[in-house]
Amino acid sequence: MMERIPTIVIVGRPNVGKSTLFNRITGQRRAIVGDEPGITRDRIHGQGRYDGKSFEVIDTGGIVVNDAEYIPSQILKQAQVAFDKAAQIILLVDGRGEIAGPDRELAQLLLRLGKPVTLAVNKADTHAREDLVNEFYGLGIGDVFPVSAEHGLGIDELLGHVTAGFSETAEEEPKESIKVAIIGRPNVGKSTLLNTLTGEDRVIVSPVAGTTRDAVDALVRHGETDYVFVDTAGIRRKGKTKMMAEKLSVVMARRHIRMAQVVLLLLDATEGVLGLDATIGGYAHEGGRGVIICVNKWDAIPAAKKRDFEQQVRDELKFLEYAPVVFLSGKTGQGVPELFKLIREVRDSTGKRITTGELNRFVESLQFEERKIYYITQASARPPTFVLFTDRAGPLHFSHERYLINQLRRRFGFKGTPIVLKSKVKKKSGRHGRRIGA
Repeated sequence: MMERIPTIVIVGRPNVGKSTLFNRITGQRRAIVGDEPGITRDRIHGQGRYDGKSFEVIDTGGIVVNDAEYIPSQILKQAQVAFDKAAQIILLVDGRGEIAGPDRELAQLLLRLGKPVTLAVNKADTHAREDLVNEFYGLGIGDVFPVSAEHGLGIDELLGHVTAGFSETAEEEPKESIKVAIIGRPNVGKSTLLNTLTGEDRVIVSPVAGTTRDAVDALVRHGETDYVFVDTAGIRRKGKTKMMAEKLSVVMARRHIRMAQVVLLLLDATEGVLGLDATIGGYAHEGGRGVIICVNKWDAIPAAKKRDFEQQVRDELKFLEYAPVVFLSGKTGQGVPELFKLIREVRDSTGKRITTGELNRFVESLQFEERKIYYITQASARPPTFVLFTDRAGPLHFSHERYLINQLRRRFGFKGTPIVLKSKVKKKSGRHGRRIGA
């Protein structure tokens, strides 16, 4: 059994640059970065490698030790989970000002853990500020490094120190996994579902709408398959995303939809299907992702209403007619285990390829009078895209396109994935094709 790679945890007060440092170490724009304090709330995980040594990096939410408010206290709870697995802890402070009381409280909390703690003084990118670093030895941490996370200054020295005791590791070939984005309106239960899927308190779950701002991911092995679940921030209407963090959350959520192979669109059974649900589902559809519609909080609704609710889903989300609908409860776990098999089926459908021979036999069986179809080829997958070579220019009428797509689904499956049809005029070659169905 392969030994788990060591973990470096980045901690600090709000808005000292933890997410910038996380992105710098991992080499990816994984965490949201901005000037508004408190953007990162959950634990954000990433992979880093330095001098032949691989390690995990965790970016925690901004910590205020003695803040009794619900969200800050939950951030501290999440950070403490990260501390338990930490091989090294980096306490990041802002080098542009004097040491604050919360810095001292946080330093004392970390030193009591008995874990190796390194102090990184951020934004110390001038010689004048480097001289101020000496003042930070007053926090009681012996290893102090001036850095600029934004400009990359001092990062090599910092990483050289914190990884000194790590073993060199060979770079592993990335394993195939299914990436799944969980999307939906704020407070429909995305974080609760992720916690149930992973079997741990992976993200902050609270009754406060819009708690998740970053996209939080978790790797789950089920059977022989790895699933990477990404809990995206709740997407609001554009008019309600005035705060910079919320606007960035929408951008990042849409980015993770594009990167996913399968999207779970969460609806709230207690609220019905709203207009914003259709808008959010449209992002997944337009991106060509496989989609599963998950009706959450089903434990709060009488089972007799299941058929009526599914009909409402089909009426309000007509463009997602191909998406299977499942009823579950992220809170109780009802219906959640069955998701894994369905996710795999939908992922396989998005990548399915049909041979030209099979498509030619399909064309022969069609009863289609709108235009002459000579043959069909599959141009690409994810989403499955087909090109029809016909005797007439111009796009197909919506009703005719829908008929052909339905026939393709009936013949070849394609559960949970959109299908794209394109029409081209076949160049004349002296041969005569026949009208399909004639």
